[in-house]
Amino acid sequence: MKLQYKILWLDDDINAFIDDEYIEDIRKHVTNQGFDTTIDTKDNSEDFFSALDETYDLILTDYHMNGLDGDKVVEKIREKSIFTEILFYTAKADLEDTKKLDRISFLETTTNHEEEVVDKTKKLIDLTVKKFQDIVAMRGMIMQETSDLDMQKVEILKKYINSKNSLETKGLKDEILKEIKLFVDEKCNKYQDFDAKEDGLKQIIKDNVLFSSARKIEALSWILQEIELNDFSKEYKDEIITPRNQFAHAKLIQDSGRKYFKKGGDNIEFDDEYCKKLRKDILKHKGYLDELQNKLDE
Repeated sequence: MKLQYKILWLDDDINAFIDDEYIEDIRKHVTNQGFDTTIDTKDNSEDFFSALDETYDLILTDYHMNGLDGDKVVEKIREKSIFTEILFYTAKADLEDTKKLDRISFLETTTNHEEEVVDKTKKLIDLTVKKFQDIVAMRGMIMQETSDLDMQKVEILKKYINSKNSLETKGLKDEILKEIKLFVDEKCNKYQDFDAKEDGLKQIIKDNVLFSSARKIEALSWILQEIELNDFSKEYKDEIITPRNQFAHAKLIQDSGRKYFKKGGDNIEFDDEYCKKLRKDILKHKGYLDELQNKLDE
């Protein structure tokens, strides 16, 4: 699972939702869950079926559109082996005979048509998020997303280095080598300590290695200062690297039906709310890295 939530919305009067900012309201609701939000709106079935694929997390559509019946929509969607959650809505009270199918919801609206559709949509979003928000899957997803950020940092460094000559990058090179030397010296000192101590083996197995995620963001810090962009490196360490490292070594706890991760002596609980904050922080720092990457592309 990626940090993206996609909605495909078909309604021949979709502008009623756009003009009154209901779609923006839904976008904010999803974003507040810690997901990058895409809402693709279509006002005709041809564009809808052209856009339709398995990447969408939720499909919304008016049950009655000109020349299109809701049952036919379901049939065509399922023919493509797409089993996304679907919400059909209508202001006409005639849904009694509709087929009750898995992962399909129906809504008959009254006087406040748009508001009722938005309210039901938010509830379905919360339901679908909860389904794939299993805390164990979340840890795997967060590890993957932070690894992707590491790869992006390396690509940015390559781009910067390739755009400069060796004289222009000497300061960056010196900074990286200085940090690595400090790191290596510390490792050598630790090695000697480990070798001398009786419990040295226990100490060794807790240690990690060289151009780590922290070293990468420190290198980017040098570039950010050089091109006078906001230096977010400290935030990155506090909001991405530290939680990632803690999360990676946390223990799964199952207590009275509740599942969460706990990091021993730090007394930190990685529950749904913590994961939501971490998702938001990942998206924020992805935005910072994208901004830096775009600046180097200019």
